[in-house]
Amino acid sequence: MSKMHSSSNERGTFTKSKYPPVEWSSIPAFIVPSRLKRKIGSRMRSNMPIASSLYKLNNSWDPKDTLRSLRAHRWSLLDGQYLILMVFGIFSLCVIEFPGPLIKTAIATLLMLSLVFPITRQFFLPFLPIAAYLIFFYASGFIPASWRPPIWVRVLPALENVIYGANLSDILSAHTNTFLDLLAWFPYGIGHFVLPFITSAIIFVFAPPKSLPVYSVSFGYLNLIGVAVQFFFPCSPPWYENLYGLAPAHYGMGGSPAGLARIDKLFGIDLYTTNFTNSPVPFGAMPSLHAGTATMHALFLGHIFPKFKYFFYAYVMWIWWATMYLQHHYAVDLIAGSALAVIIYHIAKKRFMTRIQPGKTWRWDYDYVEHGEASSEDYALAPINTFLGADSSDEWTVGSSSSISSGAASPTDSHSLWEGETLGSDSDSINDLEEGSLKR
Repeated sequence: MSKMHSSSNERGTFTKSKYPPVEWSSIPAFIVPSRLKRKIGSRMRSNMPIASSLYKLNNSWDPKDTLRSLRAHRWSLLDGQYLILMVFGIFSLCVIEFPGPLIKTAIATLLMLSLVFPITRQFFLPFLPIAAYLIFFYASGFIPASWRPPIWVRVLPALENVIYGANLSDILSAHTNTFLDLLAWFPYGIGHFVLPFITSAIIFVFAPPKSLPVYSVSFGYLNLIGVAVQFFFPCSPPWYENLYGLAPAHYGMGGSPAGLARIDKLFGIDLYTTNFTNSPVPFGAMPSLHAGTATMHALFLGHIFPKFKYFFYAYVMWIWWATMYLQHHYAVDLIAGSALAVIIYHIAKKRFMTRIQPGKTWRWDYDYVEHGEASSEDYALAPINTFLGADSSDEWTVGSSSSISSGAASPTDSHSLWEGETLGSDSDSINDLEEGSLKR
């Protein structure tokens, strides 16, 4: 009896020395949220490591780990996306005239090396579609006119008149003033470029773990597909009709800032005039990527905060109005851009997105994750050990497991291009978690 009492005292002394008492209640809530303080305190009291396997980064610099993950990879048709991205990248690097060959080779080498080392691959693998979009958009300005398809001048105005009976952009931009200019400038000239970073930060903090790569890949493919359509189906925007009517267009013409020129004049600086005049895709009216990205943000944020989804949808309507008021897009362009975003989002949601669990506010509240749309069974009550038995060695798969396809609860650490918060192997993380459970 005394031996048991002595052992108990030793165990208590060990816990006290390892985790000195911390007055979490004294920390202001705006610095550390109350829910997070309770979670950290509970982990410390139970002698469990604070960092969950869901949040641990892969710190390996060993390329052998990458080779092992590739050997264990289960190849599927979805892996064809890497070939497509490679084609876009190689073609773009070949046609770009500036910077020169040495810098282009260095950029390509660094990107390939980032996929070799696990510590960098976990960040750059989901970034590949965005990288392909950015480099293809820039390269479009160097593609010879003889390689480009003819520019469609009459198609969009005709569709506008058939569907709506009038040119909505002309109607909305008929009366302008400084207040309306600023009201349109905020979402179109600022929000479009800033919101991807804000949305990423919100998803990282409030969405379930492994959600950010899903957004990253969705955002990248939305823009890559949009720029590809704009290249193969070039159409003139409303500002062209106002300047040149329905006269044929050619690639020697520059772009136009349209209504944004009034913003430059108002502030007395060149924010948009030069950039839009020298745009690599001056006839990229269809589809509108301003509308597409705004819709993508609204859908992802509405998924995280369903009570505020109509507020996010209102922002989409705001940017729809702004694009037409500034004479950058027809209404049919906006519909096409938003429709493309909806299609990509629902594919991601059905196959790859991690589910919101009731009562979970922060990403640190999650002990396990579930992928795909919810099934009829209630997996929220299943213990965490239920999700630790599946294979987590395949890091490169894109939704090929049967559990993801069926919408069933997925393994906690089944990483893929769409699913993983970090794309390195989590076998060590799982072992750490199991060891922590045994200690407890």
